Amino acid sequence: MTMASMEELIRESQRYLMNTYARFPVVIEKGEGVRVWDTEGKEYLDFVAGIAVNNLGHCHPKVVGAIKEQAEKLIHISNLYHIEPQIRLAKLLCQRSFAKKAFFCNSGAEANEAAIKLARKYAKERWSSDRYEIITTYNSFHGRTLGSLAATGQEKYQHGFEPLIPGFKYVPYNDLRAMERAVDAHTAAILVEPIQGEGGVYVPGDDYLPGIRRLCDEAGALFILDEIQTGMGRTGKLFAYQHWGASPDIMTLAKGLGGGLPIGAMLAREEVAEHFTPGSHGSTFGGTPFVTAVAFAALSALLEENLPERAVKMGGYLMAKLEELKGRYPFVKEIRGKGLLVAAELEADAKALVRRCLEKGLLLNAVSDKALRFMPPLIVTEADVDRAITMLDEVFQEMPK
Repeated sequence: MTMASMEELIRESQRYLMNTYARFPVVIEKGEGVRVWDTEGKEYLDFVAGIAVNNLGHCHPKVVGAIKEQAEKLIHISNLYHIEPQIRLAKLLCQRSFAKKAFFCNSGAEANEAAIKLARKYAKERWSSDRYEIITTYNSFHGRTLGSLAATGQEKYQHGFEPLIPGFKYVPYNDLRAMERAVDAHTAAILVEPIQGEGGVYVPGDDYLPGIRRLCDEAGALFILDEIQTGMGRTGKLFAYQHWGASPDIMTLAKGLGGGLPIGAMLAREEVAEHFTPGSHGSTFGGTPFVTAVAFAALSALLEENLPERAVKMGGYLMAKLEELKGRYPFVKEIRGKGLLVAAELEADAKALVRRCLEKGLLLNAVSDKALRFMPPLIVTEADVDRAITMLDEVFQEMPK
């Protein structure tokens, strides 16, 4: 069979795939560690990591081994039966968090849908039929399904899909007083990200999450944390809420959980979880033996290799290097983040800079028109960071003085 050129593949992609992504003109073919290669053999340093998915890097040996072993054993069986890898993964997640029960699905958006449904069901059965509202924040991102889209406090994602599902209200992020004013007799839950990821990597003040925990306790509302991007060691703790000691009632996970495979999880306290009963919720492909065996291997490797601790060290190193660039280039206005979830705010076209970095061999993400986002695998080394900074420096030198 004749191999297609990269240009031919891109033309076929444009012909047959729906135009739902602003794709870069490159076809990535393989990856190893913190590097990937395109179909023409060009190497790239990957500081996007599948948007915080490849926390272990590409093709980690323990993930690949689990894929091979489980693929030869059992790939799918219905959730009408008990599934050993699913049980093992649920147990490990609960042992390492506040939670007592887990529900598995296929994505972060699905995990948030499950959380929204559980919160409404709990509030109606525990309190009253008019307890249904969920408070979220402006600039948040919780997914693209109709429920999670309604929870997302960004009109640019909602435009064209109105009318939105009712029952959501939005307040400014990191504003406890605004959150307190929004809570009323209809409030079933407060849903926030510990750090706003898609919104621009905004880290709240130290009193924010504990303050929301207090508000929820006083109002009898549930505290839901969307840890889809911040979970699995990315911020320097296994889960970001652990930085502030503010345990939620429900937490959603995805991205880094599966070692690259699609999986979502919704974790909850016992007295909350018991409001889901047979028929309340479900997923045909949620928690298959294949994906949960691989996720268990990925989570085990993350813990055994102390990657959350590594994220603290390497995140500090990355931010220090970016601060050095900030001192040399006036258009770099702010460096912010936690662990290996970092942003650089610019007075420049971030998307144009990302395209130029791609040409140099560095994969970065423009989280907004004016901000670069850095999310390398947690196995990244100082040499990798130095190389990325060198390429970024070269691109910055090309900027108008």
